[in-house]
Amino acid sequence: MNSFRLDKLEKKKDYVPVQRLLIPLYILKISKFLTWFSPKIASRFAARLFLTPFRYKIPDREKEMNLNSEQENLILPKSKKQIRVYKYGSSSKKILLVHGWSGSGTQMSKIAKALLQEGYATISFDAPAHGKMEGKFSMMPYFIESLHFLNEKFGPFDAIIGHSLGGISTLRAVQEGVKTKKLVIIGTANSISKITRDFAKNMEMNNKVAKLMQNYLEKKFGEEMEQYSGALSAKSITYPTLILHDENDVDVSVQDAYEIDAALKNSELLITKSLGHRRILGNPKVINKISTFITA
Repeated sequence: MNSFRLDKLEKKKDYVPVQRLLIPLYILKISKFLTWFSPKIASRFAARLFLTPFRYKIPDREKEMNLNSEQENLILPKSKKQIRVYKYGSSSKKILLVHGWSGSGTQMSKIAKALLQEGYATISFDAPAHGKMEGKFSMMPYFIESLHFLNEKFGPFDAIIGHSLGGISTLRAVQEGVKTKKLVIIGTANSISKITRDFAKNMEMNNKVAKLMQNYLEKKFGEEMEQYSGALSAKSITYPTLILHDENDVDVSVQDAYEIDAALKNSELLITKSLGHRRILGNPKVINKISTFITA
């Protein structure tokens, strides 16, 4: 298959939510049946899927970072979950990279390479049940705990870059006291309730199932999910923050970027076009903007 056709296929994927791309058709059929048969049972089924990251082989574009990183497995002190840490480059200037749901520590490899050329080392990680880590289930509190843990062990960082769930986890961790100089958030959601509604929709379930799923998860973890709202965390953040979001992002609405931007006190918003939720991480203009923002 030639490069033109491959590029065309990649762009086509940008208009399909990641759940539709990666979840087997039979799972979607079960979801649809359970929604009709019993919304309560459907909500439990949805909750299990909601906490299960997708697995995929490491892409070619990430192999260089994978090969040239110093890697080690560490245990998070509170949850006792294991993460894999990637140390890419050697410098007193360090940047923490926080991947999104179903991502990995090498997901932002092109960004990391550009920062390495500017004299920055990067620290990244596979969250529990992500990347090379064993396990089937994960959740946002593990991401937040990882941020606190890595900040204490390797920080302070000159900047923190978070994609998708990594972005909203970064906002929460900084609101809780993680210190840095600058923030970059990419394709980051605002409302957790909206995330559950969108997830249910992509699973061919309805809003009733989404609400039941959210209620179940809140009881299970003892906290209202909306407390993790990106804009809510952003209200107390004063660090210079670059917000990057694509207007054609089908996984996280561009409206979320505007809501987070409105809540921040010192932010810059850049809206891209036709890059979607994932290709934005490898776009040369986006990477140049990130480098310029951090080195300024």
